Amino acid sequence: MKRIGLLGGSFNPAHVGHRRISLAAMDALGLDEVWWLVSPGNPLKEGAKDMASFSDRFASARAIARRARIRVSDFERHAGTRYTVDTVRALQQRYPRTRFIWLMGSDTVAQFHHWKHWRKLAESLPIAVIHRPGYDRRAHAARAMGWLRRFVRPSSQARNWTDWSAPAILLLRLPPDPTSATRLRAHDPNWHERYSDPQPGSKRFALPTSVRRALARPFN
Repeated sequence: MKRIGLLGGSFNPAHVGHRRISLAAMDALGLDEVWWLVSPGNPLKEGAKDMASFSDRFASARAIARRARIRVSDFERHAGTRYTVDTVRALQQRYPRTRFIWLMGSDTVAQFHHWKHWRKLAESLPIAVIHRPGYDRRAHAARAMGWLRRFVRPSSQARNWTDWSAPAILLLRLPPDPTSATRLRAHDPNWHERYSDPQPGSKRFALPTSVRRALARPFN
């Protein structure tokens, strides 16, 4: 039975912070892999003017995930799912012998009650909420946490998550990483041009220095 963490998002762009929390979650939760589910179109971000194309976002995720036990997936695009609750159901049907846990940053918890059938989603699989600097107070005060709080499990039992019945919420305090896709877009609005060039050897495809340094480090 495989133990897989699911990290969904726009990845606009994917960045070193995504990689770091994925590797840290692998260790904390005893995961075999983390799958990055690149969203073809996030319903909560419809109309965003700075949303890059799916192909560019997918390419950025593949570049950041290199040489790690991270699978970049276009499952939602092929399955035709737009909402996480539908994606999870489809994954569980496709991979019945795999146990999944949803990975979610504490910055997302404040919006969780806007997700389609969010209670049903929480009843479908365990959820690990990953600490992000500056968002913990907002996460604990979030509307969804009023219902989720009763299902919080001790972090000391993080590796036992496959024994739990959902709903089961785990609050993970992993090494903090302040990297933000919003800030990266503000600093480099044309980031997607690096991934639009089909020639991997070209200068436009060159990865940022911070990414190259991260890839040079050993990984689990």
